[in-house]
Amino acid sequence: MNIALLGYGKMGKEIEAIALQRGHTIVLKVDESNSITFTNEDLIKADVAIEFSTPQTVSANIKKCFNAQVPVAVGTTGWYDEFEMIQELCLQKNGALFHATNFSLGVNLFFKVNTYLAELMNKYDSYNVEMEEIHHIHKLDKPSGTAISLANQILEKIERKKQWSITDNSSETLFIKDVREGEIPGTHIIKYTSAIDEIEIMHKAHNRKGFALGAVIAAEYIKGKKGIFTMNDLI
Repeated sequence: MNIALLGYGKMGKEIEAIALQRGHTIVLKVDESNSITFTNEDLIKADVAIEFSTPQTVSANIKKCFNAQVPVAVGTTGWYDEFEMIQELCLQKNGALFHATNFSLGVNLFFKVNTYLAELMNKYDSYNVEMEEIHHIHKLDKPSGTAISLANQILEKIERKKQWSITDNSSETLFIKDVREGEIPGTHIIKYTSAIDEIEIMHKAHNRKGFALGAVIAAEYIKGKKGIFTMNDLI
């Protein structure tokens, strides 16, 4: 399979290594040097694109893929306020979009545990729920896309929480503590606390390989398809 890498930072290089191990070919690498100048002619050499750029460039890259009729798997976060527009454009262009706030299999299993626990805890209002997410200092969006996905799952199940915030810690708000330090790949902690005890679940990534492998598998899955897909379709 021929792959275009839209974003060639640390994640892009991890994806490249795993893609080559799985027998694929990288036909286009996009970084700061050519992020504006790469064209449809460059893209159509690829069977699929994997997008791990920045919140500022991701939407333009997705649109280029739709115009070139190249399926795209997107792991960049911080752009979901534009999702409805991108979704409509995908359908208009008869394109293919695979989007995930996190491609790690472990994180997507953690999503299911989080949803189930929140459903159980809804009836026990003596417990307050809070979150913490810890990432490397280079991560541009706060909170992380994974944290937002976890928070939205909790808000769907915990009726006493009305919104999430990284600044407001009032009773009806799900507070997310966001930490940026060192080179931490990603840690997400959800904690239910009462006067008598505490329940905590955590996912801790040891490196970027799980995210990269999931992105390549998503690209393999979306090749030749049309429509909009998520990790739920893959799992």
